[in-house]
Amino acid sequence: MVIVGVIGGRDVSPWHLGEAEEVGRLVALRGGLLICGGLEGVMEAVCKGAKKGGGLTVGILPQGDKKSANRHVDIPIATGMGAARNAIIAQTADVLIAIGGAYGTLSEIAYALQFNKPVIGLKTWDIEGVITAENAAEAVEKAFSYNT
Repeated sequence: MVIVGVIGGRDVSPWHLGEAEEVGRLVALRGGLLICGGLEGVMEAVCKGAKKGGGLTVGILPQGDKKSANRHVDIPIATGMGAARNAIIAQTADVLIAIGGAYGTLSEIAYALQFNKPVIGLKTWDIEGVITAENAAEAVEKAFSYNT
């Protein structure tokens, strides 16, 4: 089973949220396991999409309380580690899809690249090593092509 980490911002555009939901749905339909930060914004949208596709979602939470997870997270993992939990997401995922995002997303991208994990980007940070995609379908196709 491919573990797909989806990272992205809490405050993003409706386009980002729509693409995130579709990424989640497509990951689930391909039998992937979704891991994310478990909160709101891109994280909630991708979990919602994964549930629509019949998938399983894991949220690696910065707080020490499992109740902080969004309602679409199946397995909440409360770390109490704050932003340091970003390293767990990047290390656990086989491949990451970054959707929008600010500095937290940038740190997850950096960890993933340091750990030699492929990162697919949808309107996110334009930095060396991030493989761009134009839409959810292309991002998921590229993500799974690295793990087949």
